[in-house]
Amino acid sequence: MVHLSTPSLSELLRTLRTRAGLTQAALAEKAGLSEQAISVLERGTRSRPRMDTVRSLTKALDLTVPEAEQFLTVARGKRQNAKDTAGGTNAQPSAERYPMPWQLPPAAPDFTGRGAQMDAILSVLRTPAGTESSAVGLVAVTGMGGIGKTTLAVQAAHSLASSYPDGHLYLNLRGYGPGDPMSTADAQRHLLRSLGVDVQIIPDDVAESTALLRSQLAGRRVLIVLDNAADTAQVLPLLPGRAGSAAIVTSRGSLVDLAGARQIRLDALSKNESLELLTEVIGSARVAAEPAATEVLATFSGRLPLAVRLIGGRLAARPTWPIQHFVDLLQDEERRLDSLGSDETGVRASIASSVRFLEASERDLDRRAARALPVLSIPDGSDLLTDVAASLLEIPLRQADAILERLVDLNLLDSVAPARYRFHDLIRAYGRETADQTMTQDERDQVLARGLEFYVAAGWASQSLTHSTSPRLPLATVRDANVPKFRNREQALRWLDAEQRNLMDRFRQAQRLSLAGSRLLPELALALFGYHESRRRWLEMRELGEGAIQLAEQHGLKQAAAWLQHDRAIPHAENGDAAGAVEWIVGALAMFGEIGDLFGQARCCSSLAYLLGLLGRIDEALEYGREALELSRRIGDATLEGVSLTALGSLYDRAGDFRRADEAFDAGIALAERAGDSRSAFKRYLNAGFAHLQAGRYQEAVVLGRKGQRIAERTGDVVFRGESHHLLLAAHAIQGDYDTARAHIEAGLPLAQASRDALREGRLYLELARIDAVRAERLLAIEHVTTAIALLHKTSGVHEAEAQGLLERLERGELPGYVLTPHPI
Repeated sequence: MVHLSTPSLSELLRTLRTRAGLTQAALAEKAGLSEQAISVLERGTRSRPRMDTVRSLTKALDLTVPEAEQFLTVARGKRQNAKDTAGGTNAQPSAERYPMPWQLPPAAPDFTGRGAQMDAILSVLRTPAGTESSAVGLVAVTGMGGIGKTTLAVQAAHSLASSYPDGHLYLNLRGYGPGDPMSTADAQRHLLRSLGVDVQIIPDDVAESTALLRSQLAGRRVLIVLDNAADTAQVLPLLPGRAGSAAIVTSRGSLVDLAGARQIRLDALSKNESLELLTEVIGSARVAAEPAATEVLATFSGRLPLAVRLIGGRLAARPTWPIQHFVDLLQDEERRLDSLGSDETGVRASIASSVRFLEASERDLDRRAARALPVLSIPDGSDLLTDVAASLLEIPLRQADAILERLVDLNLLDSVAPARYRFHDLIRAYGRETADQTMTQDERDQVLARGLEFYVAAGWASQSLTHSTSPRLPLATVRDANVPKFRNREQALRWLDAEQRNLMDRFRQAQRLSLAGSRLLPELALALFGYHESRRRWLEMRELGEGAIQLAEQHGLKQAAAWLQHDRAIPHAENGDAAGAVEWIVGALAMFGEIGDLFGQARCCSSLAYLLGLLGRIDEALEYGREALELSRRIGDATLEGVSLTALGSLYDRAGDFRRADEAFDAGIALAERAGDSRSAFKRYLNAGFAHLQAGRYQEAVVLGRKGQRIAERTGDVVFRGESHHLLLAAHAIQGDYDTARAHIEAGLPLAQASRDALREGRLYLELARIDAVRAERLLAIEHVTTAIALLHKTSGVHEAEAQGLLERLERGELPGYVLTPHPI
């Protein structure tokens, strides 16, 4: 054995190389290094080589074990104790006398996706050979249980082996069960023992152990993976203190306060990544045999890697099972978690450990968040607003916000936008399971009822802005302090636009459950009248009205039932079914008559006058129109008087009595303008313009259409603007001015799209196809009418049939001339 009592690295390397009979060039070639690297080491220019360089030289020089230990010690810049070198028994073990730690779990062979996240980790922690980093590399990977944090961290750590040749440490900090989190002192002892420190000399004091740990890591290039951390406080005493070493920390909780860390938050896998992972587990042949069932199966996993692997593992262990059979098993949400592992490695246990962390916390907020989770999971709907959550929990908004944000911190809830949150499907399933176990059916129903009450109150708040004189407003019985304070009509409508899907999901849920007979359902339909009418949401109006009349009558709400009967006619009328609308209005007139409601009777009479006029039953229509005007004047309601005058004006136009028509229209418009009612003024200009079109008074229709358009532009109402363009396009097209008509279509389409009005959009494409046909652009007409049919398919059977008829004529080679639509604008 070569022995120098206190050699320098340059002296020792030169001695060993000479003994081996190698030149610097020969040693460099044998070790796979550059000749310059050998030269700078022997000159002493570099005295602390990388660990991979030490290993290469040890092998190339054929060193014995004692010689290799001596060489490693000197290369690390430490002097050996004489007794230790001689084999004395009293020497303290040093780190170099232990093998370098390589503690990483195996990398997942089926690792899938996460390319962007992997690149982000490597960009922070990878250090090319021969370079030195300027700071401790630090990455925090967070996300819900089962999202794949550990798998990603381990995969990245394996990819970083060459950048950290002095070892990889792995430690599960048990931040989120089972059991208590690992104490900081225990974690330090584990890491120090792994680095070769005798357990007997590890201090009990955490601060002293922190200093010792950082001293042991100094000068080394070690990567530490701290898995399943509880919080930043648990992690800080375990981190390296100087550049060279690095750490990857994973946690279900937020680590945003971990200074200097690159934050990586994992979401669910994409659809394709979920399918790819499932394919890796069960085999491509099985997937190819049942591709549709496999796709459904991947969605049932919530695209959670843990769930995908559990599903795949069960199928892999049952090679004779059709995939569709497992899909059928998972159809039942209540059984789904049972199928995703029932032990501590399953999805339920993973979620439960996060909830138990909150339940066991000393913070009141954490315990309240744990109690809130099952309550908040009860309602259907893709999103959850802070306002809605406050009503569900019966607490002030500020407290609800704190609870929701705490659930986000623990990745039990996603924050998708300010004040808007979303459950992962499997966490919602867990929450509902907990609700079923800890709450009575009546308590769960009350949660749903509070959600419905919130939407009823929001509907009334909106209607008070969209239809401030609506006779429905006095029927409101529900108020909710958590409903936003809308500044104006448009803000209220935009809020309901954004919340419409959640509202309808929760309404349908209430209908399926024991709230199907609640008086809240008919009131919800009444409260949302203003929104539905303003945004032309005829399908939703029809759905909410289904069964609402009978419910209102059961609860003795006769006036509400009569208005719901009246409102059931509106979707029919707006979709071109005037005859069907008449039947509903006749029934409503009788109901208002029974309770002596003169206003309701007058409104029904004006509606009948309008609808019967569309059907060509002019004499009957005029009789109802005059009765509506007489009733409105008797009760002194100027708004209803204006509506009645407009209905009469349309009838006089149809009868050819233009003088009386103009007098009625002018009087109705004047009433709206004197009252400062822009909405009513616009509607009366629009109805008068359409009546003029039907009567062949095209120029007068253009004049009225432009006046209405100015009101729409001034108010900024996107629906009004779209309606005015529709009227003007028809007025110009019927006169042969197709360029101007087309310009109005092109202006109206984006407005219809902005207000999500598929009916308006479909009708505009139908108008475009008619103009294309007139211009002999048959292929373009077919393209546009096909688009119209797709849009009208679920919105209006009448207009869809009209579009289908045009398509059939075009496909036969016909090019029909432009015909004015008989349906209201």
